[in-house]
This record gives sequence, C-alpha cells and structure tokens, in this order.
Amino acid sequence: MTFVVPFDGSELAETALVRAVEFGTVLDERIVAVSVIPTDNASYARENDWLDPGESFDLDTAVARLHEDVAAHAPSAEFRYDVVGRRATPGTIASRIREEAREENASMVFVGSENAGRLVSSLSSVGDTVAADDAYDVVIVRHREPSKIEQVNDASPFRKSKSDFYR
Repeated sequence: MTFVVPFDGSELAETALVRAVEFGTVLDERIVAVSVIPTDNASYARENDWLDPGESFDLDTAVARLHEDVAAHAPSAEFRYDVVGRRATPGTIASRIREEAREENASMVFVGSENAGRLVSSLSSVGDTVAADDAYDVVIVRHREPSKIEQVNDASPFRKSKSDFYR
C-alpha cells in the first residue's frame, strides 16, 4: 500500500508530508507526494511560492520547486504532478488528487488543511473533497505544531536517500 500526500508547498502540506514519513517509517509504507498545478497561472504559482515575485509562469520551474520542497522534507518520497487548466476549481484539483490516490492504491491520505473534515466547510476547500473519499483512510493535519519536523527530518532513515523524480 501507499501513503499519498497532496502537496502544494504550504506549511501544513509540509507537515502532512513529514507525518506521512513518520507513519511510513513505522509501517514500512511507500510515500507519494502529489501536486496539481494550474497551467499558465502565474499569480496562483506565486501565491504558493512556486515562482518568485514578477517571474512569469514556467511549468518546469514550478515542478522543480515543488519537487525540491518534497525532497527536502522526505527525500525518499516519490513525487507526482498533474497539470490542470489555468482556472481550475478547487473541486477539479481535488478530483485529480483523488484519482492519483486511487491509482496509487492509497491506504492513507495525509491532508494538510486548517478546515478539512469540519462539519461546516467551505465549498472551495480541496482538503474537504479529498477527505470525503471513502476509498482510503484520511489523516487531517491541522496544525504545524506539535510535530517535531526538524527532529524527524534529522532522524529519518530516509534522509540520506535520493528522491526519484517521476513525470
């Protein structure tokens, strides 16, 4: 089985990735980080720190920065990305993540979201839609703390491994 982590580079996505590594180490599970990138949407990419201020949209740059961020937190995690239209809705992005989780035969999905899984939710939340799928268990990471990210990164048996890059 596999642990899947939707990854957009946010602090909560980083924390979810580290938590997946923590669980994966204990349970000997494969980790796959999945990013969904709206193409030609420079403002979205800048908001997520995939591009520098003023930098025009470049898919290769966005993919490379996301992959570097994944590798920095979970060097042995596999990285996948999918491209959607410039004006893709959160529902479209969530659907792509759910498809990837099913293709990977995910046993658990680690979602970094402040509001996923709450009784009252925003229609615009990707996390809510991903968490609603019953094909896999969901771990919702709402707080960056109390995770000991630095200690886990330093102690991780995967720290010396290289990440494979998949397109």
